[in-house]
Formats: sequence, structure tokens, C-alpha cells
Amino acid sequence: MQHRRVGTTGLSVSRLGLGTMTWGRDTDEHEARDQLAAFTEAGGTLVDTAAGYGNGASEELLGSLLGDVVPRDDVVIATKAGISARNGGRVYDTSRGYLLRTLDASLRRLGVEHVDLWQVHIWTDDAPLEETLTALDQAVASGRAAYVGISNYSGWQTAQAATWQRAVPGRAVLASTQVEYSLLNRTVEQEVLPAAAALGLGVLPWSPLGRGVLTGKYRTGTPSDSRAASSHFAGFVGPYLDDRSAAIVEAVARAADGLGWSALEVALTWVRDRPGVTAPILGARTAAQLRAALGVEELTLPPEIMAALDDVTRD
Repeated sequence: MQHRRVGTTGLSVSRLGLGTMTWGRDTDEHEARDQLAAFTEAGGTLVDTAAGYGNGASEELLGSLLGDVVPRDDVVIATKAGISARNGGRVYDTSRGYLLRTLDASLRRLGVEHVDLWQVHIWTDDAPLEETLTALDQAVASGRAAYVGISNYSGWQTAQAATWQRAVPGRAVLASTQVEYSLLNRTVEQEVLPAAAALGLGVLPWSPLGRGVLTGKYRTGTPSDSRAASSHFAGFVGPYLDDRSAAIVEAVARAADGLGWSALEVALTWVRDRPGVTAPILGARTAAQLRAALGVEELTLPPEIMAALDDVTRD
């Protein structure tokens, strides 16, 4: 698998990342093991998790596989802090104390001394930005994180955070931003991508397959084993089961038929090769689904197909 630099940093990662949001909940140890093995055997290195995924279950499961399925130094571990589950709901906290305590807990669950990329999972107005960013500085200075980034920041938030970090020598420069980006959701092209390009941040798209909708699995209904059929993911997938999304899925399917590809391959190759993108994060339910996605390594969309998809999906 080809590798790319994360923004203007020296960090190099595979141009596809493995997402582990469902690990420890919908994805059990056996499936996780198979996914990690398939991913690394294909040359993948970037494995993305978060303290908020399954209240730490994802990190714990990943940690149990390191050194067994793959040597620690053969993967780039990325995790996030700032979102947790409490009393049946979500809690957002980007205060310095909370972020650093969360990082320490992540390191214990992962069984590592440092992570390669530590990201603030979300922007909040409850903690001053400068306080949030000093947590990133301390993480790098203490050796607990090699690089740092942000996630789910808007364009102006991205620019403000990156500019703040660059303004003072010795601060931890932001390496990346992780945002939702797919043929069904191109809003980051308006402000986030230009800000990232101007300030040297790599872009790590999450849900590059439109929360699974771009695979075409929902064209004739909701499969019983799909995320949309589960109680905790139905609300996540639902917004993309509308008429606009259906029209885009049909356009992707037509392109796939013409190329002799799958809809998944068309959608994933499109986002992987967008300007500024470092590595889309793949979240597969099974190892078989992941292997199907990893097959895009040898594929490149023809320019005329890229142009056609741009036209049909641009808002």
C-alpha cells in the first residue's frame, strides 16, 4: 500500500486507515483480529481509535492485539480524547485536565508508552481554545504523543487552532484534522480543506463511504444485519437515506457498472484521491468487508468519471 505524509510533518501513514469505532461492541475480538491482520498484511499502518469508542473498549481490544497480530512499531496508532459516554448520553470536555487524564487512560488501555497521533475529538465552547491546545503541547513535550491533531473542527476553528500553534515557537504544530468527507457530504470543501491546505494539515476523512450508504446496500431496503437496522446506529445512518443521497448512490452505481467495479470501490477511490486527503478511515463491520475495500489500492478513477461525480454531488 502506498504511503503519504500527514500534512507537512514527517509522519508517514498508509493512504487508507483502519477505523475501530465498533470494536469491543459490534466487532468482537475474533473479527477485530482478522481485520487487523488483513489490514497490516495489505501494507496498512494507520489504525484509528478513540477513548470514547465503547467507553474505551475499542482501545482495550486494539491493545490486546498489539504484539500478537502485529508488532507495535509496525502500526501508527491514532486516538482521540474529548468525548465520553455518561448516564446514557454523550459528554464533551476539552479542558486540559480532562484531556490529559484521558490520554493517560488511553495509554494504559492500549498498553503503550506513547501514541503516534493524538487528536482532540471535538470543539467545545466550554474550555478556552488556548487551554485545550496546551494539553497537546504537554502530550508531545512529555513523550506521550509523537504528533497531535484535531477532529470535527469547522473551517474557522481549524484555522484558529493551527495559527495559534504556529504563532509561538516550541508549540506542538497540528499535523492533521479528521472530518467527515464523502460523495454524500462535501461540506468540508468549502472551508475546512482550504484551511488545512493553507496551514499544512493532513486530512483524514471519516465515513468515506457515506456511513455505508455509498456501498449500495440500502438501494432496495435496509438489510437486517446493517448499521441502519441497529438501534444505536439507525440515527447515524438515517440522514443519508433520503432522495438526494439515493440519486447520488445511483450515479455511483452507474459509474461502477461502466468500470466493472463495485460502488464501494468508486466511492472510496474518489475520496482517497481528493486534493489534500492523506488517508480515509475505513470502518468495516467484518474482515470480509474490509478486504473488499482494501482492493482499491490498484485502482484510479478516470478523469471523466471524477468530473461526472463532481457534477452530480456538488451542492
